[in-house]
Amino acid sequence: MATGETGFDDVTYDLVSVQYHSLKAGHDYGQYVRDAKNAGRDDIASFFEQVMQEDSQRAAQCHKFLKDMSMSDKSGPAVT
Repeated sequence: MATGETGFDDVTYDLVSVQYHSLKAGHDYGQYVRDAKNAGRDDIASFFEQVMQEDSQRAAQCHKFLKDMSMSDKSGPAVT
């Protein structure tokens, strides 16, 4: 696997990126839930809560993959 200029292989970089964006989005969705509730749209608030949960699960899965990769010699020097 290529490690590029960061010392991380492409897959590790991609997982970190997805994890970051999932966590960032989850933070933003909290505001969306509040906005929908303030507008009296509990149906939309529920939708945003569902999306937030999905991103939380996505971030957790990335974390698991990263943990597994850190125990491998295939992840590059920045992870091991």
